Amino acid sequence: MNWNVEPLSILAEQLNSLLRSTVELAPNIVAALLLLLVTWLIARLLGGAIRKVLVSSQSRPSLVVALAKLVRIFVWVIGILLTATLVFPGLTPTKLLAGLGIGSIAIGLAFKDIFENFLAGFLILLRKPMRIGDDIECEDLSGRVEQISVRDTFLRKRSGELVLVPNSCIYKNPVRILTDHAHRRISIIVGVAYGENVDAARDVISKALENIETRNREKPVEVFAQEFNSSSIDFMVRWWTGSTPLQEHQSRDQAVAAIKAALDEAGIEIPFPYRTLTFAQPLTINTESGGDQK
Repeated sequence: MNWNVEPLSILAEQLNSLLRSTVELAPNIVAALLLLLVTWLIARLLGGAIRKVLVSSQSRPSLVVALAKLVRIFVWVIGILLTATLVFPGLTPTKLLAGLGIGSIAIGLAFKDIFENFLAGFLILLRKPMRIGDDIECEDLSGRVEQISVRDTFLRKRSGELVLVPNSCIYKNPVRILTDHAHRRISIIVGVAYGENVDAARDVISKALENIETRNREKPVEVFAQEFNSSSIDFMVRWWTGSTPLQEHQSRDQAVAAIKAALDEAGIEIPFPYRTLTFAQPLTINTESGGDQK
């Protein structure tokens, strides 16, 4: 009989102790709930204030969202730490900071890539190396920037697919921003036959590009005799046009067509590659009459 009563007595005693502890901590719990409410209000107000200030300064929308979120997270961390000290009176600030330090190391190691991309995203947003709508090239990726978040850059490829590029990849690697300015210079190679006059060919090519619609007329056309190729003298032809990939393709198309027409009209040959074959022994050729010739 005693064996049956003892466990019930122990359980009842533990429940009574827990109830007494809860009653004693009731003021602390109420204060903790009020502190969480105050934390929510402060986080909301500070986030809204940061958003208004940055919007009025014409900052990037992505940067506005990121900084407002960072401020709210910071306020919530402080509020939760203070709440923990209220609910658990034995938890001193020293113990809390020590535990937070060990925990932050463990979390940092576990989420290293996430934090790296998060920090890279802030640095990209603050540095403003590119804008929404810019065409960029990074490593083997190219496309138009649609959005920059604190973790990823949304890149729309020219074939239509959307690629989410980790910000650390863009921050650590060279990035070509094709549309940083409204115009950029492009070039093509044009070859003419060795028998043609170099100065005359240069003049024809230069005049052919003067009137194409996509050329920036504020900057000159440049034509340079570049090298002696296997079957032609090559010219480097350079001019300025719009900076988007579509404008580049359109301008190249017009330039090639105009140069080809101008060289044909001037009677200047654009040579095919020539190959000379030699044989160690005389070559025997069978004629239609069935005889052999050498």
